[in-house]
Amino acid sequence: MAPTAPKSGLFVGLNKGHIVITKELLLAPARKGFIFVRSLIREVAGFAPYEKRITEHLKFGKDKRALKVDKQIKATSEKKDEL
Repeated sequence: MAPTAPKSGLFVGLNKGHIVITKELLLAPARKGFIFVRSLIREVAGFAPYEKRITEHLKFGKDKRALKVDKQIKATSEKKDEL
């Protein structure tokens, strides 16, 4: 996508549109309770089948294959770090 020109404030023309100042979103701090609950659920429920498969690949030193399996499932970067 090409970079957009700044808006002119007019409703007609090439750079038409209302001028808006966007606020930066603040990231909420990680809560201890949230982390605890997530670890408790992981302990009770265990790993998903695809996560077990990835850990098996990592145990045998097949890092490249583990990443390929991970890409197919489209796991988030947090899960990659966790595994």
